[in-house]
Amino acid sequence: MSLTKSPRPAAGPAAAPPPDPPARARQARRAAGLLASALLLLAVLVLSLGVGAKPLTPGDAWHGLVDASSPDWTVVHEMRLPRTLLGLLAGTALGLAGGVMQALTRNPLADPGLLGINAGASAAVVTALTLLGVSGYTGRLWFAFAGAAAVSVLVYSVGGGRGATPARLALAGAALNAALYSYVNAMMLLNTASLDAMRFWTVGSLAGARPDTVLRLLPCVLLGLLLALALARPLNALALGDDSARALGARPGRARAAAMATVTLLCGAATAACGPIVFVGLMVPHLVRALTGPDLRWVLPYCAVLAPVLLLGSDVLGRVVARPSELQVGIVTAVLGGPLFLYFVRRRKVARA
Repeated sequence: MSLTKSPRPAAGPAAAPPPDPPARARQARRAAGLLASALLLLAVLVLSLGVGAKPLTPGDAWHGLVDASSPDWTVVHEMRLPRTLLGLLAGTALGLAGGVMQALTRNPLADPGLLGINAGASAAVVTALTLLGVSGYTGRLWFAFAGAAAVSVLVYSVGGGRGATPARLALAGAALNAALYSYVNAMMLLNTASLDAMRFWTVGSLAGARPDTVLRLLPCVLLGLLLALALARPLNALALGDDSARALGARPGRARAAAMATVTLLCGAATAACGPIVFVGLMVPHLVRALTGPDLRWVLPYCAVLAPVLLLGSDVLGRVVARPSELQVGIVTAVLGGPLFLYFVRRRKVARA
């Protein structure tokens, strides 16, 4: 009797091991969480259209949105819709800017507000308004870009350049932030006309939203969104160090330059539209990393969806708590931001992210 060995299966693609079940489950949870976040954003959008001096039910808001004969058409289209769309775009821009900046600097405190980038854009806009007579969103936009870019480079240089540490970047940003806002306040106090024109803008407001502002902001945010998502893999590689990033095919210098350009684009556009709004770009990435982990391929899409939820939710809250007047959204995010940020930082899961 002869014994024969059973043939082994041929090696090749068919013999590749199946995907790791825990990894597949984790990906499914992330996808489900992103879908739930999108539904939450939809609910906040409906709430933003309905809440105000004249409350509207979801049905009334819908008819006011699609039916020109509705008595609520004017309220929805001239007041609520531009404000809601501006909050959606600005929130997306600030959330993405915060996520990219924290990944770029490896600093969990990195935020367009805390590192002075919003203050740089504000100082440039106030200078243009007061000394050059520039008005309108398009005029403000270019000066906001210039101010944001200048402060981005300055913070990075003062913080130590490539040898910058999170603490040095935070200190440099805090110093520039204080100096620039002192300058903004001085310019406004010395010029009554600029004070009247900018008093709501300087605290961050969606109340002055106009359809033309939304249309001009839209291309900037879409371009910034595409750039940020394209940077997810290079920034993931940079988190391993420059040598490891090069081994993985990334180009650290080019990735850093593209990330700084993306942050400048997003922050400048949002600040020119609705003023400097703080804590949105700081809190949202912390919350998101607790849900997704540090992988930017998931962090950035979550930031793009959840940051508008925070901004529009704060705007709706500001309309409710001070009726018949309202609190500007920048004040609400500042009041909510401090305690929430401390809570997220103290959570063990966030501290490990």
